[in-house]
Amino acid sequence: MKNNYFCISYSICIAMVLVILFIVLFFLLPDLYISLVLMKDAAWWAHVLLWLPTIVVLGLMLTFKGGISATKIQLFSVLALCFALPKIAFAALSLLGRLLGHVWSQATFIGNSFGVIVASSIALLAFYGVFFGWKALTVKEVKLSFPDLPEAFDGYRIVQLSDLHVGTYGDKTAYLEKIVHRVNDEQADLVVFTGDLINLSPEEISPFEQVLSELKAKDGVLSVLGNHDYGIYGMSRRQPLDIREVATPVIEAERRMGWELLLNEHRFIHRGADSLAVVGVENTSKPPFPNIGDLKGAMAGISEGTFTILLSHDPTHWRMEVVSETDIPLMLAGHTHAMQFKIGSWSPVKWIYPEWSGLYEKGSQQLYVSEGIGGGFPFRLGTKPEIVVITLERDATK
Repeated sequence: MKNNYFCISYSICIAMVLVILFIVLFFLLPDLYISLVLMKDAAWWAHVLLWLPTIVVLGLMLTFKGGISATKIQLFSVLALCFALPKIAFAALSLLGRLLGHVWSQATFIGNSFGVIVASSIALLAFYGVFFGWKALTVKEVKLSFPDLPEAFDGYRIVQLSDLHVGTYGDKTAYLEKIVHRVNDEQADLVVFTGDLINLSPEEISPFEQVLSELKAKDGVLSVLGNHDYGIYGMSRRQPLDIREVATPVIEAERRMGWELLLNEHRFIHRGADSLAVVGVENTSKPPFPNIGDLKGAMAGISEGTFTILLSHDPTHWRMEVVSETDIPLMLAGHTHAMQFKIGSWSPVKWIYPEWSGLYEKGSQQLYVSEGIGGGFPFRLGTKPEIVVITLERDATK
């Protein structure tokens, strides 16, 4: 466990350096190009307006040592997506036009004009994603068929929630209240949460404990931990030897909310003489994420032939261990958020995760990956925060 922590800590330090470098270049380079090349004769106030978002971001970076609040994250998201990204697009197209202008006289004008159009389009889409897209809640109905599903569970309904990331909402509970009401309206047999309750710190949960404790289902609420729930991204000077030490407040909060957190363990659900097992493992991932799940230990005591549902936060676990070493018919996961950006059925996250959204099948085994509710920052475009309602069906013909 100690080696796991130090590996994660080192990876996070490297990632933080790269992120800071990226932020500086992301904001500074386009401003320098526009200011020095295109606005040489502009009034002083025009330069101030150009540089204002970058100045605010640099100021925000200086305050991050005092803690990263939901307000800071939201402000940074607005500045990065609605201002910096459009300026980068414009600067790139303008620079390309200027380079081509040496061989084609109209290229400079076309590059600047096209840059304005593209930058304006990006700004409008980003504005929607930051202010509206990340709260455009949807309910997705999914039917999954299995030949060996016990008869008493034919029509069994499971609501899957994933990746709430409550720190993104600060202390405002209205949106989570809406989610809880929508879930309870489904009157499901079971609610499952597939990890990432927090962003950085267990303290983020406090404003939402009462709201989330109102989630109801006939067979209760079962949950597992995600990579964020170990608090590794919020560590500063404090260096625990065991990442579970930081996860303890999250574990205690979920239990106070009445959720049954499965830490490498399982629970049986009975309907008359029939039963199924729900298995929950701790986060099982590839570096730099925590990898402390114990699937074999979690399944100890489950009889062969018992219909089993696995809750595991990271969908990479399916290929790592589930398909290759078990006959578990259904795994539910989250984690990817579809990178909070999707065009039709495509997202750049597919370059990282082979299974990143929706249903995947291999032989008689199925994986369903939820695109989740929240994210590390308030933005979604093309992918809506989703409540997934899964209906299990017995299909003897499969």
